[in-house]
Amino acid sequence: MSAKDRIGKAGEAARAAQRNQYVQRVIEDEQLRSNLLAAYAAARSAYGRMSNGKPATKAIFEDRKLQRELKEAASALREASSSLREPPRRARRRGGIGRTLLLLAVAGALAMVLSESLRSKVLDLLFGAEEQFDYSSTTTPAQPAPAGVSAS
Repeated sequence: MSAKDRIGKAGEAARAAQRNQYVQRVIEDEQLRSNLLAAYAAARSAYGRMSNGKPATKAIFEDRKLQRELKEAASALREASSSLREPPRRARRRGGIGRTLLLLAVAGALAMVLSESLRSKVLDLLFGAEEQFDYSSTTTPAQPAPAGVSAS
């Protein structure tokens, strides 16, 4: 394999790594990096304690430092994996003009429903003022029939 082929493959690998979302998260998120480094350090130390010549099962069950280091590595890996699964936190917009207009419309509708004086003012503005009529009858009421006359 020539040097140009190796350089080309390395360039392709670098471009693929730049496009990878997980690599981007590791680059941008300091907390994630610190969790990964803590997990690596604890796992490396635990591996060193396990490979000291004792059987692995005996080392796991009897060595308290080894158990603590394994627990630290597991918790750091758990935190790193949960932060990788969560989307990155970005500043969230609180709404904008559309949300404000919706809030004003709802408040106006509630005010119209709850206030009779406001409702009458709005109706007067939309349809004109109501005219007040004083009704006076021009007819006279009918005379009651005499008590002894029956209507046959």
